[in-house]
Amino acid sequence: MSSYKGHSIFAFILSLMFFHNPLAIALTLIGANIPDFDHKFKKEHVYKMIILGLIVFISLYILKLPYYIGLIIIFLGVTFYFSEHRSFTHSIFGVLTLTSAVSLILIWGFQLAGAVTVIENHYLLMAILIALLSFLFLNKKLLMIFLPLFFIGLFVLPVVEISYIQIVLSLFLGVFSHMVLDSFTPSGIKIFAPISSRKVYRNFGLSMIFLLCFLAVLYNIPLLFDLFGNYILHH
Repeated sequence: MSSYKGHSIFAFILSLMFFHNPLAIALTLIGANIPDFDHKFKKEHVYKMIILGLIVFISLYILKLPYYIGLIIIFLGVTFYFSEHRSFTHSIFGVLTLTSAVSLILIWGFQLAGAVTVIENHYLLMAILIALLSFLFLNKKLLMIFLPLFFIGLFVLPVVEISYIQIVLSLFLGVFSHMVLDSFTPSGIKIFAPISSRKVYRNFGLSMIFLLCFLAVLYNIPLLFDLFGNYILHH
């Protein structure tokens, strides 16, 4: 199984353990595909990311609109350019950096789009922005599967607004899941890069999966109690 497929499936399973919102589930899947932009074969995409950031920055600056989005996109591209594969972007500090940067792009983009467009439906606006984000971080093969399923989910599942905190948490879960899964590879991951070159391997991955499962149970306890209460009432 190719790397992006494995990371996407793992992130999708984790997202279902924590979220019941198609927007959050989609962001978790996107997040899981972000760290590998530090790979040499994706350098072309990194160049495009930096150019896109420059275009967004210059365009917004000329229009006298908040141009910080462009700067963050440039920052992401530069980060990937100078990162060795499975080093900084696959570390704790990298997870926090990538989560923060992509969260800011989405949140500031949402605020900007809300101010300059006529779309009043916040749910639809956020869905459009997440779809655009997928073009930036998902490869073509995954994109062809992701987009149809994403929009089908929007119509089939109940409409649930997504908060800024949920945006951050879902992206964090996706990026973190990538780091956890890569710890099972023979080369491991440098968990504290660039401060330390110490590597962690399978035992770290297993302990993190156990921790995530435990947190998912805690997170869903209120829902489990509601289901149990409804079962008792109807029997």
